[in-house]
Amino acid sequence: MLIEMLDVINVILSVSFQYYRDVVVFGLRKTQNTGQQGTMPILMPGKDHESDQVMVTTILKMTRKSLAVGEGIVASLILSALVAVDLRLFCRVWILSKLMMGESGLISMVGVLCVLVVWWGWKVLKWIWWKPKKLDRLIKEQGIKVTPYNLLMGDLKEIRRQSIEAQSKPMNLSHDIVPRVLPFHLQTIQKYGKKSAFWFGTNPRLYIMDPDLIRDIMSNKFGHLAKLKRNQILGFFLSGVAAYEGEKWAKHRRIINPAFHMEKLKHMLSAFYTSSTEMVSKWEKLITLEGSCELDVWPELQNLTGDVISRAAFGSSYEEGKRVFKLQDEQAELLVQSFSTAFIPGFSLLPTKRNKRMKKCHKEISAILMDIINKRQKAMMVGEAKHNDLLGLLLESNQKEIQENKTKNIGMTMEDVIEECKLFYFAGQETTSVLLVWTMIVLSMHPEWQVHAREEVLQIFGKNKPNFDSLSHLKIVTMILYEVLRLYPPVLDLSRRTYKNIKLGEISLPAGIEVMLPILLVHHDHEIWGEDAEEFKPERFAEGISKATKNKVSFFPFGWGPRICIGQNFAMTEAKMALAMILQRFAFELSPSYAHAPTTVLTLHPQYGAQIILHKL
Repeated sequence: MLIEMLDVINVILSVSFQYYRDVVVFGLRKTQNTGQQGTMPILMPGKDHESDQVMVTTILKMTRKSLAVGEGIVASLILSALVAVDLRLFCRVWILSKLMMGESGLISMVGVLCVLVVWWGWKVLKWIWWKPKKLDRLIKEQGIKVTPYNLLMGDLKEIRRQSIEAQSKPMNLSHDIVPRVLPFHLQTIQKYGKKSAFWFGTNPRLYIMDPDLIRDIMSNKFGHLAKLKRNQILGFFLSGVAAYEGEKWAKHRRIINPAFHMEKLKHMLSAFYTSSTEMVSKWEKLITLEGSCELDVWPELQNLTGDVISRAAFGSSYEEGKRVFKLQDEQAELLVQSFSTAFIPGFSLLPTKRNKRMKKCHKEISAILMDIINKRQKAMMVGEAKHNDLLGLLLESNQKEIQENKTKNIGMTMEDVIEECKLFYFAGQETTSVLLVWTMIVLSMHPEWQVHAREEVLQIFGKNKPNFDSLSHLKIVTMILYEVLRLYPPVLDLSRRTYKNIKLGEISLPAGIEVMLPILLVHHDHEIWGEDAEEFKPERFAEGISKATKNKVSFFPFGWGPRICIGQNFAMTEAKMALAMILQRFAFELSPSYAHAPTTVLTLHPQYGAQIILHKL
């Protein structure tokens, strides 16, 4: 019987993870139990109800057999294993056991709970000690140095401590921002070398700074690497094509791609121009009789990019999308706060104040977007809808996908469209505003390049409205934007996880190892960019990215490979338009009140704002 019990537990362990997406739904039903009528709770099966039925039937047979011969402790062990592996699956077994065996056949809960404590103790020990130590040994066998493992938290406490200390005061006015933004990672690599790893909770995370290995990982040519599993909190914040894998990612990318073609972007240029015109006109009104004014341009640029994405994606204005932006900002703050517990399984499911607020924001954002989408679909049905913004193009492409394949299952659901719209809002506002604010700060630090950029803009456009084709001729402006993206990338790192044993260069990695591609560290690497890596030199990109990087993957602010950011051209076109219109009207310099303090809140922000003195030309 013990052998049979272990066989059952083995079956449970091998397939239990598929049940986490199922939902247990209770109902009431009159049922016959040993000749008596009664009201009993029953189970409505989830998506995998057929496999549920097979497994539950098998387990109940084993449990009945155990009870029949008086081996109650064996039956307790079986159901205890169910609880330990999957509480929802246990609920299925428990309820069906009541239906099939009657009240007299129920297992002693005391026995179940006693064994459960032992079982959970073993699982916790395996999670916080045995598995980390095993992975530690496997990594070290590859010649990789690893920071000492600290029980449960890994290096998270030290990462937080060093970050708080580094960000407690502004830094000198320079582009050597790594010690302030990523102090722990810089010190770890300096101490252990580039071929090293640290502990993100109970998971080892390996630094990958070799451009050739970065290419292999980003191209994922063997298909053995995937994005990190998202907890529920992150899912409430953002999902969409940036988070999906496999066939779902391929389908969403295929449907969304047409909306970001260069020809489609031409139709959105009027949205870029209108929003930029409103911003610079507002700035002109702030100019005093002396011809200048001081302004924190950071919130101004956030409003600009928010207005642009509202117009270009939804045909509305910033005012209509303001609530979405506010809620997403709050979610971003909550998400950063959750990083210290993100590695703890199930923690995101607990009804904590933070988790409940995150869920509430998610519901409100979804409701706002649902209303926008429904209005657009109704307008499309009567032929009154716009088709040249991102939402219109997305719905049009989705409808085409469904019609070509003759089934709705091929296209996106309403929930899918909502998630993509959330991604439009956040990525469309955040990345471009970050790029623009650091560009204005850097050009204030290097006025000679501001002069060069302005001369180019005036030579091509004069004081006239910038047009799409001419924006592509802004060579100096493009060089400046690339160099700013190198020194101040909006996203500081990318991470992946092995889900099969793989060979990465000369390193053999087992399944379950996380790899980190530290974009900021690679962009500032002296071995790649030279001893002047921390200096602002746009001329690096005079002959394009390939020449600057020597055809290596050492510059990837928008990612690289098949998963490169789908909105890259959108962001660069918007940034060029806004910067050109600012340069046409203003010269600018840093205010004495400006404090140089790059910090990360998901993306790279100026901690104390960006106080700029504008001079009307």
